[in-house]
Amino acid sequence: MGRVVVVGDALIDELRDDGGRREFVGGAALNVAVGLSRLGVPSTLVAMVGDDEDGARVRAYLADFGVELIATPSPHGTARATSVRTGGGEPTYVFNAASQRRRIRFGAREAEAFAEAPIVVVSCMALDDEEQVAEFEAALAGARLAIDPNPRTGMMHDAGRFAAAFERLARRSALVKVGDDDARLLYQDSIDALRERVVGWGALAVLAMAGGAGASLESGDVVVRRPISQLPGRIVDTMGAGDAAFAAVIAGLIDDVPRGSAEWDALLGEAMDAAAATCRFEGALLRLPSALADLDLDRIGT
Repeated sequence: MGRVVVVGDALIDELRDDGGRREFVGGAALNVAVGLSRLGVPSTLVAMVGDDEDGARVRAYLADFGVELIATPSPHGTARATSVRTGGGEPTYVFNAASQRRRIRFGAREAEAFAEAPIVVVSCMALDDEEQVAEFEAALAGARLAIDPNPRTGMMHDAGRFAAAFERLARRSALVKVGDDDARLLYQDSIDALRERVVGWGALAVLAMAGGAGASLESGDVVVRRPISQLPGRIVDTMGAGDAAFAAVIAGLIDDVPRGSAEWDALLGEAMDAAAATCRFEGALLRLPSALADLDLDRIGT
C-alpha cells in the first residue's frame, strides 16, 4: 500500500478552561494523518511547521505514530490555536500569526508523493489563497482526491474565494466531507442544503456530519444514516471527532469502493464508532471502541 498523503494544518491546540491549561499536538490534517496510521494505513503529512519548540513537538509526535512529514518552513513559527472555555459557555478561539498566515509550498517532492499515493486528502488548507491552490492543483495532477474544507473563523480571510476553490476541488473528488460549520461559514445555510449541493457536484461519496443529529454517507443512489454511536463513558471532548470519522471513511475507500447499502452502512458505522470513542478522551487523537475496554471510565480525561 502506498502512503496516503494528507495536506493541511499542523499546530498546537492550547485549551484553557476553569480546570486550567493543557496543550495537544493537533490540526485537522495532522489528526487525519495520525488517525490513518492508527488504522493501519501508512500516511504522509504535507504541512507548514516552524523551526521552534512547538515545531519540534509536532515532528516528534508524528514520528511516534510513524507519519512521514513533508514540511514547508514557516517564517512565523508553528501555528497555534488557543481555545478558551469558561463558565460552561461556548469556546472562543484565538489563532497566532502563523495560523493566520499559513502557507504550504508545493514542488517536486510534494508532486512525487501525490503521484505515488492511493489518495490525496485535503483538510483545513488555506483555500482562499489562490496562488497556493494553483500550486497544489498543478502538483496534484491526476491523483485521486478527498477533501474536508474545514474553514475556520480567524484563519479564513475571504469566504468567497475559499468556497470557489472548495467547489472546484470537490467536483473532482472521490470523497467530500462537510459539516455544520462548513455550511454556516461558507454558505450561510444548513448542513442538509450543503450536502445536497455537494451531491449535485458529482463527488463519488459525500460524508455529512450533522453534530448531535449524527451523520450520513451518500454515494450515487445509496444513502445511509447513523446516529451518534452510544459507547460506555461520558463525552469528554468533541475535538477531533469529525477528523476521526473522516479518517475511518478514507481507510475504507483505499482498496475498494463499498458495494450496496449494507457495505456503505458498515463503513459509516465504523466511522461513527471512531468519532464517539475519540470523544471519550481529551484531545483529538483517533480512538477506537476497543480503547474503552478495561478502563476506569469515570477517570477518562481527568
